[in-house]
Amino acid sequence: MNKLFINGEWVDALDGKTMELVNPATEEVIATLPYADAADCHAAIDIAHRAFPEWSGTTPYIRAAILKKAADHMRDHLAELAKDMVRESGKPLAEAKGEWMVAAGLFEWFAEEAKRAYGRVIPTSRKDKRSTVIYQPMGVIGVITAWNFPAYNPARAWAAALAAGCTVVAKPAESTPLSAFHMVNALVAAGLPKGVLNLLIGDAAAIGDAMLDNPVLRKISFTGSTRVGKILMDGASRTHTKLSLELGGNAPVLIFGDVDVDAIAQSAAVARFRNNGQVCVAPQRFYVEQSIYHEFAEKLTRYVRALKIGEGFEEGVNIGPLITRRQRDSVLDLLEKAREQQATVLTGGGRPAGREKGFFIEPAVVTGLDQSSVLATNEIFGPVLPLFTFDGLDDAIAKANDTPYGLAAYVFTNNLQTAIHAAERLEFGIVGINEWAPHGTEAPFGGWKSSGQGHEGGSEGLYEYLEKKLISIGGL
Repeated sequence: MNKLFINGEWVDALDGKTMELVNPATEEVIATLPYADAADCHAAIDIAHRAFPEWSGTTPYIRAAILKKAADHMRDHLAELAKDMVRESGKPLAEAKGEWMVAAGLFEWFAEEAKRAYGRVIPTSRKDKRSTVIYQPMGVIGVITAWNFPAYNPARAWAAALAAGCTVVAKPAESTPLSAFHMVNALVAAGLPKGVLNLLIGDAAAIGDAMLDNPVLRKISFTGSTRVGKILMDGASRTHTKLSLELGGNAPVLIFGDVDVDAIAQSAAVARFRNNGQVCVAPQRFYVEQSIYHEFAEKLTRYVRALKIGEGFEEGVNIGPLITRRQRDSVLDLLEKAREQQATVLTGGGRPAGREKGFFIEPAVVTGLDQSSVLATNEIFGPVLPLFTFDGLDDAIAKANDTPYGLAAYVFTNNLQTAIHAAERLEFGIVGINEWAPHGTEAPFGGWKSSGQGHEGGSEGLYEYLEKKLISIGGL
């Protein structure tokens, strides 16, 4: 059902408002959905609060069985789930299938990890005293997620919070709700009790404010822009709401002169344009050592020109549309400003011929840039690959760290000493050495500086939803 999900029922918004869901590849309306506001959010929080005592009182083994069944349901219905993700997000079908498999893996991972939320016994300084530390579920969790990964983003927060014994009020992005509906269906089919998970689609600002204002809701997990993250940080003081924030990124890539230039150029053309560049950890600022800069630019441009643009269901498509007209126009505006700053577009950067409908942009490679360029200082979140140069390790590190963001960074070199020094000096929460995918279900995911706080994934992701308690017994 394409409605709100509250207390185990699919329902309309309390005031009856609706919204239209648009396919970004065709600009066709594919669904009409309820549009929730603060009243719906408070109702959902109340339901989740009432469901919390029973759910938190279950054993992690009982919760794990439900989450693992949900994971199996996603795998069993992969074709249907991936089809709807392509319709709502525009990404290629192969990427949609891969994302759903990762989402299922997250549910299975946290199902097992919940069984290992170990406490500890602390040796004390007194013979008549015993001290232990235990972890307990935090309470009602608000989860607000972004549109770029409609299944992965909710899965890593929902699975961890539910595994920890928390109840959830979830608000996926209005532009990609179909995947969230499918995830709810998987949990319902797996036997999740009523009220444990509640789903809202609607007014982001009103729902966010309602979460911040309601003292029953103990924490918000947010995936989205740094701008909104700051708003949440300001508002959290009202009711001491805890926050996990996975915010923006502006990932540098350091490519040293000792690499296989052709191999890195070919892989870079794939990595940069995955999900059309709409990835928070996407490699963005490509710093190439001066000695190989021109060779790299030439080979990279050739590989980028070979990428196929089209709807996600078309055979062999690499590049789908951007998520909205606004997002497309924002990227085109950045490109125009870069041209005004004397940048050179080696390929792409315009609307593809023959596609009057859909929010498409030809993947672009841009050169002639310096640290003041709009393509260096902004998170692009689109199919643009800007090239810069550096001269030596110190210059590369200085340029890479010259950003308020600190989510991911990448280093390509065959020199072990260079790799270690670079990794230790880069001011980022995730550093990939000679690989484009340093993150994983079993590993912590989080940023430094303006890229957020807290972690998703790994054991750290589970503890984000558990409270630590010291129990001390005296007079023994």
